[in-house]
Amino acid sequence: MIIGTGIDMIECHRIKKQITNDKFIDRILTIQEKQRFNQLSDHRKVEYLAGRFAAKEAYAKAKGTGIGNTLSWRDIEVINNGQGKPILKDMTDEQQVIHLSITHTDTFAAAFVIIESK
Repeated sequence: MIIGTGIDMIECHRIKKQITNDKFIDRILTIQEKQRFNQLSDHRKVEYLAGRFAAKEAYAKAKGTGIGNTLSWRDIEVINNGQGKPILKDMTDEQQVIHLSITHTDTFAAAFVIIESK
């Protein structure tokens, strides 16, 4: 049963302005996400961070809580499986199945999330 859907889009130039801001990066990315982020070229860092930002926003919308009191940026982790598919995990709620799609161009990054009950 679907219990929520969410979508988000962000302009990559907004993320590019923050790409050297360690406080921003630490606020948005989990330790594992940050390890991957640090391995990327500057261009890929923008795409990666923008995609994760959009995915986490889309998830918060699908969940209905937004980012804030009950859900933080680092409660949500997006990693890639062996085939490169992004997998979203909510460390505070494992009683759901989460489907995620992320896309980006030079200008925008977008993500779509569907949450199902287990």
